[in-house]
Order: sequence, then C-alpha cells, then structure tokens
Amino acid sequence: MAETAPALLVVSAHAGDFVWRAGGAIAAATMRGERATVVCLSYGERGESASQWLAGKDLDEIKATRRGEAEAAASALGADVVFLDLGDYPLRESPEAVSALVDVYRRVQPTVVLTHPLTDPYNGDHPAAARMALEARVLAQAIGVANSDGTFPTKDDIIGAPPVFFFEPHQPEQSDFKPNVLLDITDAFPLKRAAMECLPAQKHMWSYYTDLAIRRGVQVKRNAGPNLGLAHDTMGEAYMRYFPQVTGHLE
Repeated sequence: MAETAPALLVVSAHAGDFVWRAGGAIAAATMRGERATVVCLSYGERGESASQWLAGKDLDEIKATRRGEAEAAASALGADVVFLDLGDYPLRESPEAVSALVDVYRRVQPTVVLTHPLTDPYNGDHPAAARMALEARVLAQAIGVANSDGTFPTKDDIIGAPPVFFFEPHQPEQSDFKPNVLLDITDAFPLKRAAMECLPAQKHMWSYYTDLAIRRGVQVKRNAGPNLGLAHDTMGEAYMRYFPQVTGHLE
C-alpha cells in the first residue's frame, strides 16, 4: 500500500444524507486542505423527493434535480462527489455495487471513512449502504480481489485499514446509535449550512439539523474541559466508531 495523504471518504445512501449527517466533518477536512470524496449510492429519487413528485416531475427529472443539488452541496463543502445510481426504496445490495465501491476505495485511498450506522428501522437503504461500505472496505484491502473491470490491483492500489465512523441517523434512539465521538464543527458550520441550503427538495431538514448541531455542540463543550455553564456558540456532530482505535498512548 502506498503512503497517502489524509483523505476522507463518505458513503451516502442518498443524495442528501452526507450533508445532514456529515457536512461538518467534510467541511472541516477540506478546510484543513485534505481531500474529501462523497459517494452517493442513489439520488434518493423515490423515497426522499416527495416535493418533486408532488410537483409533477417524472423520474428522470427528479434524478437530475437531486444530482444537481448534491453536486452543489458537495461543491459548497469542498468535496468531490461520485454517483453510482443504484436506485433507492429499496437500495439493493449486490456484488456489482460492492465491486464499484471497491474501485472507489482503491482510487481514493481513504484514511477515514464515514457512513450510516448498521441499524435504522425507518429506512432500510441506510443500513444497506453501511453493509456495502464495510464489505468494500475489507475487499479493497485484498490484493487477490479484482477490480470491477477484472484486472487485479497492484500493491499500491490496495488500501490500508481506515477507521470507520457511523454518522448520526435521523432518529438515533431507535437506531441503537450511541455516540462515542463528538466533533467540533463550529468553524465548519457555515459551509455545512450553505450545503444544506443547496437541498431545497428537503427544506424541512434545514432547521432540524441546525438545531441538532447546537445540541451536539453543547455536548462537545461539556465533554471538552471545565464546565462553567457559560454561554457559547459551539456546533457539533456525533459519530460512533465501529472498529477499535489503535494507539500507543491513551488520551
């Protein structure tokens, strides 16, 4: 495996998920000069575009609208975006989809991966995306696993073992989400808000995820040092680490 610069890979089931759940982490990474790539497995054209269907648009028009929104949001965050167009409601797991993700992993060489948690009783597409993201991460490490075009990787193509963090689902209490990582996104939040506003098809989410960032910001502050009860404007995102942390010292 080649030595790589810090690179963030976000595997998102639908075109808007990466903005609501991980927009702060993405913006924070790109503000540090790091690479960030988002993979949208679907456009969210069937299950997350109600306003577009009610406006009388057809499937192709809705896909084009959601793609444009996601491209604008990724641009606002400073990230690249890849669309696999696998369909949604349901998002079906398949060897072909996993193989396409393996190609992305090997091209991006991520040092950190963000995706959905493995449980979400309200949306089966989300855990399906997580399962494929995790499977592809393992397969992309194996030099004997071919790329989607049938060629085999070189030693520089295979990836290491990037840590995986699950981002917060819409209803965390029902999704067995227990955040053990709190990320301070205060400086990055203006970019996250700008990205949210690129998604008018889901305008009802803007205030929800702004309020959530405020609540998680309170927890960031409370867990970061002396709690003096003073006013602050910290904004946060919550994550759950999947694999063990490897370290030479505890901190």
